[in-house]
Amino acid sequence: MKKTDILSLLREADGFVSGQDLSERLQVSRTAVWKKIRQLEQEGYMIEAVRNRGYRLVSSPRDLGAAEVESRLTTKWAGRPVCYLESTPSTNREAKRIGEEGGAHGTLVVADEQTAGRGRRGRDWSSPKGNSIYMTLLLRPKLPPEKISMVTLVMGLAVAAAIRDTCGVEAGIKWPNDIVAEGRKLCGILTEVSAEMTAVSYVVIGVGINVNEESFPESIRDIAGSIRTVTGKKTDRAQLVAACMDRFESRYEAFEVQQDLTPLMEEYNSLLVNRGRRVRVLDQASPFEGTALGINASGELLVEREGGEVTPVYAGEVSVRGQAGYV
Repeated sequence: MKKTDILSLLREADGFVSGQDLSERLQVSRTAVWKKIRQLEQEGYMIEAVRNRGYRLVSSPRDLGAAEVESRLTTKWAGRPVCYLESTPSTNREAKRIGEEGGAHGTLVVADEQTAGRGRRGRDWSSPKGNSIYMTLLLRPKLPPEKISMVTLVMGLAVAAAIRDTCGVEAGIKWPNDIVAEGRKLCGILTEVSAEMTAVSYVVIGVGINVNEESFPESIRDIAGSIRTVTGKKTDRAQLVAACMDRFESRYEAFEVQQDLTPLMEEYNSLLVNRGRRVRVLDQASPFEGTALGINASGELLVEREGGEVTPVYAGEVSVRGQAGYV
């Protein structure tokens, strides 16, 4: 029995849970339950204990941490185990270190702060302390290297679904790796791969979500938004992390079986903010404009040019912008 097992049951309860009920459900003694309750209290959890009624979770010392995330997880493997860091240069960098040392498929690195966060194409990612989610999931896929780019789209779909379900925000996907709401970027995703010619050793998928920020640096103020700027309310970060893992696990398993995005295309295209819009494809060799139709089974964005020709656009090659701006 772990402390997080107790936390999970206390969170699920609508009121008090008796010591007897906890001991029976966890198959341990009531003394063992009491010891774990004491450990949680020493870590700052406020747990009310009333004779003949049991225990009730009153408050938590923080909204992010290993115990906070683990006690909310409902997954089989995604987010298990959780490696929590108060501060790190980069969760992707830490996850790659764990991957090189044989870390398990599904390991999740979560940090309260990044000091050297990066986005796509090496861009800096603003990573201040205390408001956002910075996390990286380590995977050991049973996929050939040419299929790995699709994992980014699976994660994007999972994060959008988690934000919609958990926060009530009409989040959409800006192909290939941004989550947006009300025309502003809430989340970016960066996938990195360790592979040989025919085999993948591991993949790390970094996710940065603007959660409780109320303002942004001038350099990104025109495009950045947060869940709080949309809802006006504070979001529990650990709950959202767990929701992302839950939505990712089911979608990733469907993708891994099919080896492409066929089972996810309908849902993905329904959330694709580019769909049906005029876009500019910023291909350095040959930029062009057209209408985005949606993705195909390989995750390429299908863009219809003037004259009706449909061109599949590969995410690793180009960027896509709306004709009037970011979206």
